[in-house]
Amino acid sequence: MATPRASTLLRMVFLLVLVARPVWAAGPQISVEGGESYVGGYFTLNDGAPAVFAEAVFDEHGIGSSRFTWAPDVTAGWIDGRDIAYFRSDRYTTRDHIWLLAAGLRFHYGDANAWYRPLFFSFQPTLHTGRTPALSSSYEFTSTLGWQGEHWMVALRHSSNAYLHMPNRGENLLLMGVTF
Repeated sequence: MATPRASTLLRMVFLLVLVARPVWAAGPQISVEGGESYVGGYFTLNDGAPAVFAEAVFDEHGIGSSRFTWAPDVTAGWIDGRDIAYFRSDRYTTRDHIWLLAAGLRFHYGDANAWYRPLFFSFQPTLHTGRTPALSSSYEFTSTLGWQGEHWMVALRHSSNAYLHMPNRGENLLLMGVTF
């Protein structure tokens, strides 16, 4: 039997797939991603939270005559709340469930057949719900470093507000996903 956290994660993946499905026909590359999120500067394996994202990457465009390309990138996701004793007496606790919406650019480098072409970096201004020591303002910035193959992806993602509001621990995520 699945744990409550795992069943919540599976339900969220299913809902995000249903929401993203109508967009598949329009042509963007869609990924459904799941993983674990940790509060920045505070890492114990027991204090991670499940996270689920759906991401749409649209057509690439060259940057001048360089080998760099950019593509619009839109991400919607959810990070579960968790009860971390270390933060219980702080202004913001870690109990809030966070919904995020981010839009920005994804960058690639190299020729279409280069071995490193699936590597990418993206940067997205981000809006979200809730307040935690990691995400303490309604505006954040999300950067992702990852690898995206034809049907699979893996990424390291960080969301924080770049010290525009305190506290600013950020959320650090390890994500794996399926690409359509």
